[in-house]
Amino acid sequence: MLRPARKPRRLRNSTALAALALGAALALTSTSAQAAAPAPKHYVALGDSYAAGAGVPGQSAGLCLRSDRNYGHLVAAALGANAYTDVTCAAAKVSAMTQPQYDAFLKVNDPQLNAVTADTDLVTLGIGGNNLGTSDLGVGDVIATCVAGAVVNPLGTPCQDVYNNGHWDWSSWSWQYGEDKLADRIEAARPQVADTLQRIHAKAPNAKVLLVGYPSVLPADGSSCVLRQPLAPRDVPYLHRTLEALNSMLADTAAANGAVYVDTQTPTAGHDACSDDRWVEGALPGSPAVPFHPNATGEKVMADAVLAALR
Repeated sequence: MLRPARKPRRLRNSTALAALALGAALALTSTSAQAAAPAPKHYVALGDSYAAGAGVPGQSAGLCLRSDRNYGHLVAAALGANAYTDVTCAAAKVSAMTQPQYDAFLKVNDPQLNAVTADTDLVTLGIGGNNLGTSDLGVGDVIATCVAGAVVNPLGTPCQDVYNNGHWDWSSWSWQYGEDKLADRIEAARPQVADTLQRIHAKAPNAKVLLVGYPSVLPADGSSCVLRQPLAPRDVPYLHRTLEALNSMLADTAAANGAVYVDTQTPTAGHDACSDDRWVEGALPGSPAVPFHPNATGEKVMADAVLAALR
């Protein structure tokens, strides 16, 4: 009687190793699938024009200038959120989280925190920049002041002179700066942002909360802005430092109040309003966006930063 030929030992060992490797791969795949975060049941996006995607097509919500390509919409789609609520609104200050938002006595948005409910399990919040301004335009009135100053004093620091108390000091025979109003306004916003985060936690105890920072609007060196943006080049470093101070405040406040800070300034660096490849538009946008705000690419990069923070 013929017996089946036996496989060589080396072949048997290779087959066994392959089977073990396949089993391990299947087990790893199963574990990774189990470890993957589930889609949010209810994701709520809060914030101002940078969160709204102001000027980026397609727009809705009237003066809130809310885009269907803002980073909230992109994140919701990427995560496969079961429910998504976007109440972001251009010109929103921190007070717009708990109070109706008005523009020239016209109500443009309900209190944004009304959208956060007990079943909310993901919240993104992008807020604080408009607290730099004192009018309904928010940071828009700062931009207008700086642009107007550059018209009459293009070689000086007209913007910094207004907000950082630039003055001639006779004792040192030099130009000096004093109290920084924008720095003071950033610090004044700190407890308001902290209170907003605490309110979100109270309304949605099981929600993961992300506080999204601001992108790189202007470079650290103003020389690249010459003949590109209507700002005094020597004012640009001051405005860049102000944005860094704002983002630093947001990062500290997030850490102290149970939220995750999302850095969008780093991934957009080099693509500011004065760059050759703009993800943040300037005074005369080359792509649809409100001046000095992210375009569609900028919103996509901000969405990627949010998604990275969720991993």
